[in-house]
Amino acid sequence: MSQLNKWMLKSKISKLIIVITSKETGEPVERWQFDVGSSKTVDENADSTTEQANEKTDQDVQQEIQSIFRQITASVTFLPMLDGNCTFNVLVYADQDSEVPLEWGDSDAKDIQDAEKVQLRSFSTNNHKVDTLVSYRYERHQNVSCLARPLY
Repeated sequence: MSQLNKWMLKSKISKLIIVITSKETGEPVERWQFDVGSSKTVDENADSTTEQANEKTDQDVQQEIQSIFRQITASVTFLPMLDGNCTFNVLVYADQDSEVPLEWGDSDAKDIQDAEKVQLRSFSTNNHKVDTLVSYRYERHQNVSCLARPLY
């Protein structure tokens, strides 16, 4: 994970994805995507007073991150239970000029076919803005009927 830290500090990452995969089938069952953008925009006309007023405190950033953690934790209410044994992969979309260690290799996007998608809250620091999306496979059972009986 030290490589991720290096890439983040140099703003070399545009996406960080965690894919949970079924060991039995090799198919991705959940995909957590974090789109990383730069919070800094270059404005030659902006003065340093305006920039300082827009700076977030560590406490502000921590509150935003805690909020996204709470939302991720609450996602168990809508995500389907993971059946069987699973593993996970970390995918990184890095800039073309990024130095890539040998232990990292190319991969496909590990997209989930016919996925349900839920956009989670965004958060930002003084350097980065992060948008979060979770995709998952939701098996709709074709043979299930909804039955009702009037209550008298």
